[in-house]
Amino acid sequence: MQSADAKFNKKSLLLALRRYSSAISDMEQTILLPSLLRDVPSDEVWDSEAAEESCEDLYGNYLMLKAIRNTVESGLIPLDDHKTKNTTVLNNTLEPLLNTDPEALFRFHLRGLFSVMSELTKKTRSLTDKYMDIIGAAN
Repeated sequence: MQSADAKFNKKSLLLALRRYSSAISDMEQTILLPSLLRDVPSDEVWDSEAAEESCEDLYGNYLMLKAIRNTVESGLIPLDDHKTKNTTVLNNTLEPLLNTDPEALFRFHLRGLFSVMSELTKKTRSLTDKYMDIIGAAN
């Protein structure tokens, strides 16, 4: 019998989203005491200043990764003044792209989304592995 993911092309957006959701589920099942992640510095380098401010430790990363999964699954985008400001700046820099061919614009955003989902999945798995190291469990 084929796995549920086998019906999707490895470049499928649905597969990328499933992988991320699966990694988050594994993380939640593994990390029984998220508070152990407090004050454990993150060695991940985040590009956004907002992410750096909110994810200075592994606990912040844990909360952020879960929040992103909730947003992906619910489709609801929370409005936060600090994040809204960053989104406005990003939208202003992308404004010239809005006048391009819609198919090219779609492909541009799709590539970006694949890249982000892949990075988030890697970060989720890395955080889970670090938690296992903290509690002294073998992977």
